[in-house]
Amino acid sequence: MLLATDLDGTFLAGDNDQRLKLYQLIAAHPEIKLAFVTGRGLESVLPLLSDPMIPEPDYIICDVGCTVVDGRTQQAIQPLQGDIDKRWPGEHVVDQAVAHIPNLQRQDVPQERRFSFFCDATAISGELEEAVRGLDCDLLFSAGLYLDILPKGVNKGSTLRGLVEHLGIGDESVLVAGDTLNDLSMYEHGFIGVCVGESEPALLKGTENRARVYHAEHPGCGGILQAIEHFGFLGAAGMEAEQRDVQVPGKSDLVIVYHRLPYEEYRENGETIRRRPTSPNGIIPTLMSFFAQGRAGSWVAWSLHEESDGKFETHTEVDTARYPNLVAARVALSGDDMDIFYKKFSKEAFWPTLHTFWERATFREDHWQVFLDVNRRFAEVAASEAAEGATVWIHDYNLWMVPAFLREIRPDVVIAFFHHTYFPSADVFNVIPWRRDIIGSLLQCDYIGFHIPRQSENFVDVARGVTPLVVTEKMSCSPRFLSYGCAVGLDEMSTEIQVNDRRICLGAHPVGLDLKRVEDALSNAKVQRRMVQLREELQGTRMILSVGRLDYTKGILEQLEAYERLLEQHPDLHDKVTLMMVCVPAASEMTIYRDLQQQIEQAVGRINGRFAKVGWTPLQFFFRSLPFAELVAYYSMADVMWITPLRDGLNLVAKEYIATQGMTDGAGVLVLSEFAGAAAELRGPILANPHDRNELVQTCYFALNLNREEARSRMREAYDVVRHNDIKLWGDEFMAAVDVCGKLADRAVLKEAVPALA
Repeated sequence: MLLATDLDGTFLAGDNDQRLKLYQLIAAHPEIKLAFVTGRGLESVLPLLSDPMIPEPDYIICDVGCTVVDGRTQQAIQPLQGDIDKRWPGEHVVDQAVAHIPNLQRQDVPQERRFSFFCDATAISGELEEAVRGLDCDLLFSAGLYLDILPKGVNKGSTLRGLVEHLGIGDESVLVAGDTLNDLSMYEHGFIGVCVGESEPALLKGTENRARVYHAEHPGCGGILQAIEHFGFLGAAGMEAEQRDVQVPGKSDLVIVYHRLPYEEYRENGETIRRRPTSPNGIIPTLMSFFAQGRAGSWVAWSLHEESDGKFETHTEVDTARYPNLVAARVALSGDDMDIFYKKFSKEAFWPTLHTFWERATFREDHWQVFLDVNRRFAEVAASEAAEGATVWIHDYNLWMVPAFLREIRPDVVIAFFHHTYFPSADVFNVIPWRRDIIGSLLQCDYIGFHIPRQSENFVDVARGVTPLVVTEKMSCSPRFLSYGCAVGLDEMSTEIQVNDRRICLGAHPVGLDLKRVEDALSNAKVQRRMVQLREELQGTRMILSVGRLDYTKGILEQLEAYERLLEQHPDLHDKVTLMMVCVPAASEMTIYRDLQQQIEQAVGRINGRFAKVGWTPLQFFFRSLPFAELVAYYSMADVMWITPLRDGLNLVAKEYIATQGMTDGAGVLVLSEFAGAAAELRGPILANPHDRNELVQTCYFALNLNREEARSRMREAYDVVRHNDIKLWGDEFMAAVDVCGKLADRAVLKEAVPALA
C-alpha cells in the first residue's frame, strides 16, 4: 500500500502511544510505501528526515503539490516536476501582479512554485481573483488563514494522482490522510481516504458523502491506524505485526555506555585474564564511583569476540568487593567490526573532522553502515539493562547514534550524553555526509554535556542548520570560563533548546583530575629518587617539557619548528635549555600516523644535528609511553610545560602539570594553546596561538625568562582551579544537572508509549 499523508495535524499528531505504533507499523512492513503530502516547502520538510523517530518517506509532495521529489535523494521526480514547472509563471511575475492588493501578508516560510499569504476571507476580493486568472493560476484558501496562489490545476491531489500513475499503483492500494481543507483535493481522485479526528469542519463537510472516506475518531496517527484497520489494508495479522517485542526493563537505575570496559582483559594461555585498568585517565574510576553503596548499575562496553572463541560471556562482574551490584554488559565485536568501527572509521572520518582537519577525513558509506550496526548493538544492550525510568549515560562520538536507537526502544529512559572530544563549528561539522542523522540522534538526548561553552554553542549552531530550534534558556559563561581571553572563549551559552515538542538541556563540564593519583605519585619513594636524579642532571640547564600523543592535532611538528626557530633567534639559550619531548605512539594498526612519525623523527634529527654540542643535547625525544609516576617526576622538574595542540577538546596533561607544581609549591610556567579547551577554564597559563610560529617562539622565551615570583603566582592561580574542579566534582555536577533535567521533562507521557512500563 501507499500511505499518502499530510504532516501537521496528521502524521505528526496524535498521542505518543499512537504515533509510536504507526511508525513501528511502517518499519515492520517494508511493503508500505510512505509519501508525505504537505503544504510545507521542501526546506521545511528536511528537518523531519533527521528525526530518527519518524519513518523516512519514499516520496515527498510538498508546496501544496507544486514540488514532488524522491524521499531519500530529494531529487525531482520527472516528468511530473517538469510538467508543474511549465505551468508556473514565476515568483516575480506573481509578485508584481498582486503587490498592489491590500490585506495580504506574505508567508515568511520556504516555498517554491507557489505564492502564499496569511489573510482572512475578506481579503479574497474580485480584484485578487481577476489578477490570479490573468496569471493562469489557481487560488486556494484553507483554515481561515492560509491563501495560496498555485499553478493552474496543481494541488496535493493532482500531484498525488500523477505520482500514483507514474508508479503504477492501483487506487485500491492508496490511503490518503489529512485534516484541513487544503487536503480536500487528495480525496477527489477516487483514493481511499481518512479524515483524522479533529479535522477542519470544511474538510469533513467536503468529504461527508464519500463512501471511501472514513472519518476517524482519534486525531493524527491514531486516526490513520483506525483507517488501516477499518479498510483492512494489512489484515489482522498485519496489524499485529506492528506490536514489536516490548523491551523488558532491566534492573539498573544507571547505565554507563562507554566503548571501553571498566577493567582490562587479555588472553594468556588460551584464557581471558582481567585486571583493574592501568589507563592514566581518571574517567573510569570516577564513573564507577556512582555505583558505590550497592547502587545497581550496568556498564555497557565492547569486548572482542570471534566465533572460534566459543561461548561469549554477555555479563561479568566488575569488582564485587567495592561495587557488588555493578555488572559489565558486554557487546561482542569481531576483530573486523572493531577495526572498521574504531580504528578506521572513527579515527579516519570523525576524528579529523572534529578537530577541524576535515581535509584529512575519509568518508565511506560501507564503514558508516558498520558504525550504525555497532551503535545499534550498544543501544540494544543498554535498553535491556535499564530499569524503568533509568538514566543512560553515553560517552563520546564513537556512540553518536546510540540515542536514536535507544529512544525508539526505550522512550521512558533519561538519555544523557557527554562529548569528550572537541565539537567544531557548523562550517566544519557540516562536511560529514551523515550530519543530519548524527544531529537527529543527539537531539533524542535529554541532556548533552561538553567540556566548555564554545563546544556546546557550536553544537547548537550545527543543530540549527539541521532543524528549526528555539533557545529557551541561556546563561553567562563568566566567571567559570573565560569570555574573551582565548580563541575558544565565549560570553554566553545556551543551556536549553526546544526542538518541536522536546526540550534538550545543555551544559559545560570540563573533566577534572584524580588529584589523589598525583599525590600518591609524589609520595612514591621511586619518584622522589627520580626527582633528585633529574635535579642533578639538569644543573645549569632549564627544561622545557612537552607531552602528547602522536597525532597531527597535537601540533608536534609545529612545536619542533618553533623550537628550532627559538634556538636560531636566541643563541643565549644554547647550553642552557633542553626540550624533553614525550611522544606517545599510536596503535600499530593506525597507519594514518606513519608519515607524521617520519616527519617528526626527521625534525628531531635536524635540530640536534644543527645545534648539539659536546655535553649539550638541545632536544631529548622519547617515542614511547612513560608510566604516570615517572611523568610526575618530570612535571615537578620542568621549568616550562609546553602544551600547544592545534585543537584539543580539553587537555588533561596541562592539568597534571599544574597539579604537580601546585602540590610542590613550584614556580613552573605553563604555555598553553588557546585552542585547547582547558584554555577557557584555567587562570594563570601563558596562552599561545599554535598556528603562529613567531608567537610560539615569543611565548616560550617569555616563559623561560619569567621571574619566579610571577611564575609562582600564576601557578597558584591555576592550581586553585584544578584543585577545586577535580574529577569527582565533574561527575557529581554532571549527574546533578541530568537529574534536574530529568525532573523537568514530562516522562509520564513517554512511559505510556511502552505499555509494559506503565
